[in-house]
Amino acid sequence: MKHISINKFILTGAFLVTMASCSKKLDLFPQNDLTNETTYSTAAGYRAVLAKVYAGLATTGNAGPAGASDIQGLDEGSQSPFIRGFFNCQELPTDEAVVSWNDQTIKDFHNLSWSSSDPFLKGMYARPVYNVMLANEYLRESTDDKVSGRGITGAEADEIRSTRAEVRFLRAFNYWVMMDIFGKSTFIDESNVVGTTLPGEKNRGELFTYIETELKAIDADLKPVKTSEYGRVDQGAAWALLARMYLNAQTYTGTAKWTEAITYAKKVIAGGYSLHNNYRELFMADNDKRTNEFIYAVNCDGLHTKSYGNTTFFVHSASGDDHNEFGVGGGWYGYRATKGLADRFTDLSGSSDKRAMFTTSSFGTSPSQIAISDVGNFNNGLHVNKFRNIRSDGGTVSDANRDFSDVDFPIFRLSEMYLIYAEAVLRPGSSGGDVTTALGYINLIRERAYGNTSGNISAGQLDLQFVLDERARELYWEGHRRTDLIRYGLLTTGTYLWPWKGGVASGTSVDSKYNIFPIPATNRTANPNLTQNAGY
Repeated sequence: MKHISINKFILTGAFLVTMASCSKKLDLFPQNDLTNETTYSTAAGYRAVLAKVYAGLATTGNAGPAGASDIQGLDEGSQSPFIRGFFNCQELPTDEAVVSWNDQTIKDFHNLSWSSSDPFLKGMYARPVYNVMLANEYLRESTDDKVSGRGITGAEADEIRSTRAEVRFLRAFNYWVMMDIFGKSTFIDESNVVGTTLPGEKNRGELFTYIETELKAIDADLKPVKTSEYGRVDQGAAWALLARMYLNAQTYTGTAKWTEAITYAKKVIAGGYSLHNNYRELFMADNDKRTNEFIYAVNCDGLHTKSYGNTTFFVHSASGDDHNEFGVGGGWYGYRATKGLADRFTDLSGSSDKRAMFTTSSFGTSPSQIAISDVGNFNNGLHVNKFRNIRSDGGTVSDANRDFSDVDFPIFRLSEMYLIYAEAVLRPGSSGGDVTTALGYINLIRERAYGNTSGNISAGQLDLQFVLDERARELYWEGHRRTDLIRYGLLTTGTYLWPWKGGVASGTSVDSKYNIFPIPATNRTANPNLTQNAGY
């Protein structure tokens, strides 16, 4: 169990706030099962709802892994979770992941051949919108007038007031997900009256401006960088999201903002974070201890956030008969990586670069073993052993049956900020940074990876391709690769191919429309205000 107060309220919050919706009404305003007078009658009630807002990134409903789903009409284990859906969208279309299963349309992701009727995309669209609705409700009910009218005063009222900036950040983060994946989104905020008109829509440029404005507006109201309890956001998280957004601004808006990416990466870097000295321990069951490097992580706990779609998915789906190496009671024989990821590493055994965390005992890492002759054969491919439900201190995990994971999912880490700084410095037209500093940051990452300076590079080796490859080595399976390949013009083109890209064994280019996902057809049927992306 993670010993942090936000988790103490997650299950309580889940039961206090139940927002009902169905697959045909994902763009209609939901109704609460309990009255606001009951839910928000005490400060403890507010804390419980706040926990539910946070938990929307880790859980799927109000009864643990299944049985009382937040979003009806979708599979609660595979289609409505945030982390699992985010991984499918951000990693499965790339060289970093391929899946053996035949679950409905899941293979369409690596084939880059999805459509607007895809049930997994329907869930991925629904989850952030649901999370936004939770945030909006909290913001409506936490105004000074509402709080004082319920007899909550003094320090308790001050604490509720201070949480509003956190919730605005979480809402902005969910809108960033929509902007990145779908390029547009159903748009609602706390001013929308529940149950009235259908929501409108914001396109990518509008979402970018909205998120940027929100993050800057809440800066002074968030707790100072590195002062929040673990699992909650502070200024560092807002700066990190801005740095990530600015790195991809040209994709999102058509206008590059490399200088701004440098500015906000520098703010995070100066915030007092440091690299943890052991890369593997960042992805183990007690990674909640890594507060020196984690800027914000989604709390996952084998007892309090039971779900088949948070990091439980990582540790089960990547394992088979070797499940004990992953710290789980059984494997799901599902996800691996392709030779494209293997080629980023010169040593797949991890004896030099410790980030090469691949299963060698059961599957091996020879070229013949990594080759994928049959996508449906779990034995083919590079088997990733990055996330492990095992404690670094040798202690026991929360779930004695090892069914559900204690591994937290890192949203922002310091090393990403180093990489953002380095790439932005190398981009034409940037200012405010320098190559010498960028090189130093890259070598800090590599010294951690190698345990010494043997992997350090020189200034002459630092270019944009190196940074892209270093991002793959450092951040694989953390939800960055699709966005990175799009930024470099490589996701859909024939410039870079990997096994089974486009459904062809040797890889092939695909239509550029697959640089963005379609708006689910059912959402557009329910809400005529929504428009479709080009080509779908």
